[in-house]
Amino acid sequence: MNSNSIIHPGAQIGEDVTIGNFCHIHEGVVIGDRCVIRDYVELRPGTVVGHDCVIDSRVSSSGEAVIGNHVTLRYDTIVARGCRIGDHTYLSPRVMTNNLDSGGVSIGGAHIGSHCFIGTNAVIHHGIVVGDNVTVGALSFVNKDCESGRVYAGIPAKILK
Repeated sequence: MNSNSIIHPGAQIGEDVTIGNFCHIHEGVVIGDRCVIRDYVELRPGTVVGHDCVIDSRVSSSGEAVIGNHVTLRYDTIVARGCRIGDHTYLSPRVMTNNLDSGGVSIGGAHIGSHCFIGTNAVIHHGIVVGDNVTVGALSFVNKDCESGRVYAGIPAKILK
């Protein structure tokens, strides 16, 4: 772990975890074993990261989020408060989830299933449920729940197959 990162004493860090430069790991964060946390990552209170995850540079979590096991979050992804990400899921660079409606009321973050692939620059709206084994195309805006095993793309995202 680097001395130029801030890791609060109340954070729980598993075995064989690598934490990059200029990270901020808040109190109440839990990181499982064998995770790689790259540079400039911020994980706010209540974020739970499973084991064997890769959290790429500039990823941020606004807290109270659960990230499953064997999850990859690529560069500049935003994980909103209340978001849940299932095991073996891959979020491409700059994926954004949110948890507020247009009036600023917290609805809760998206729930993304296991074995999903979310394409670059996709936005997943608050309170959305993405089933297991779902692929979401790059640049898509997901504003409705996604059925398991389907492929979605577009603005708004629609079933392709």
